[in-house]
Amino acid sequence: MRYCSTRGGAPDRSFRDVLFSGYAPDGGMFMPEFIPTVTAATLRLWSNLSYQQLLCEICSLYISELEIPRQHLQELISEALSSFSIPDVVRLVQLKDSLSILELFHGETLAFKDLAMSCTAQFLRYFLRKDSKRATILVGTSGDTGGSAIRSVFKMSELDIVVVFPRGRVSRVQELQMTTSTADHVHVFAADGTSDDIDVPLRRLFADAELVRRHGLMSLNSVNWSRILVQTAHFLYAFLQLCPAEGDSHPVLEVLVPTGGAGNITAGCITQMMGIPLRLVAMVNANDIVHRTVQSGDFSMTDAVKQTLAPAIDIQDPYNMERVFWLLSGGDGVMVKGLMEEFQTTHTLALPASLHKQVCDVLSSGSVCDDGILEAMRRCWKDNHYLICPHTAVGVWRHYQSPVTPGENRCCIATASPAKFQEAVQQAGLTLDLPESVRALDSLEARYEVLERSDDWESKLRLHIESIGSERRSQKT
Repeated sequence: MRYCSTRGGAPDRSFRDVLFSGYAPDGGMFMPEFIPTVTAATLRLWSNLSYQQLLCEICSLYISELEIPRQHLQELISEALSSFSIPDVVRLVQLKDSLSILELFHGETLAFKDLAMSCTAQFLRYFLRKDSKRATILVGTSGDTGGSAIRSVFKMSELDIVVVFPRGRVSRVQELQMTTSTADHVHVFAADGTSDDIDVPLRRLFADAELVRRHGLMSLNSVNWSRILVQTAHFLYAFLQLCPAEGDSHPVLEVLVPTGGAGNITAGCITQMMGIPLRLVAMVNANDIVHRTVQSGDFSMTDAVKQTLAPAIDIQDPYNMERVFWLLSGGDGVMVKGLMEEFQTTHTLALPASLHKQVCDVLSSGSVCDDGILEAMRRCWKDNHYLICPHTAVGVWRHYQSPVTPGENRCCIATASPAKFQEAVQQAGLTLDLPESVRALDSLEARYEVLERSDDWESKLRLHIESIGSERRSQKT
């Protein structure tokens, strides 16, 4: 498998190349040059695999054995998932009215990102040790990504990590999971702005080829292809569990996907293109750019990111939609380059009619306000005695608005534990018992630097990255 940029440049890259990259040199995002098809015979073979075994099978389709031999791949994935709190790593819960919940939050930071992040970190470490090299990770986060990235590399001396989060726009647990790390190779910045504001200087830093080369600068956001790859396993696992074969075919599975940066939706679209009969529903909060894109082809930002009860998806620049546009346009890099450069310049874009039709063919969507989030949390508890986080509630709200018809299969992706969002749980009039790992956070000392609104964020981060490199060199001498 080889990789190329969504904007037509940087063809014929290896998995290792894209693993250690942020954005492609032409500003695009890396994608596999083709999507392999999974046959009915293969699905039958995979139907009884554990999540971990299934993930290994999927990764082997996209990672050449010449880069990571299969035995090593199995060992890396096993190590990545060894810290999860349940043996099966993920859990499928059946609720009333034909709703299934796929719990993806049993990792160390209680968020679905632990799955892909921990695997990606192991892949990185494998190559760094092989080459006796180091790298610097630069991550902007709307909430869960930062803490998950830090935990995934916490014991990896080969990696330094710089995390930037929007101050006052994440939950207290999310913030403490980032700011209470004591490791010298972890560097945390709190920015006075939104997650979209943070993306601007980070794109510029990744566009500096010399800076990237000198410091081995790379991303662990879902810009990184490895994150998307691992997330395809969520969809295929849910499908195989809920839609057993009927003769030579499988029934369709509808998946409700809480959507922010659109990484999970991208993984779902890839899974569809692999031949899996999924019906994808992108669910957003009041930051509804993905919903407007599906409904009318209006891929345009509004004036400001709205703060909601589901902060991890408070995003107006869902950068992974570029990957979706590339997939649905048949890999038309020239068209995608033109569209995305227009969007980055004007923050406004009307999709071409043909592309909008393609989007509508594979996605439906919905948008829910804070009142709807609280309503879904309360009803899910009332009907099932099952507590959901506000992001999962964004998906579950759709279920209550559009009940399942007889014979349909529906699953909602549960992206985080409600323990990470105590404020929203309390606002819904509900209670929860906090796990010890969350209770312990309040007793730890916080450590971070502030990026004031008046600061030049790009320059300040650049200087810090340079200082990390200087410290590395001094340790060698």
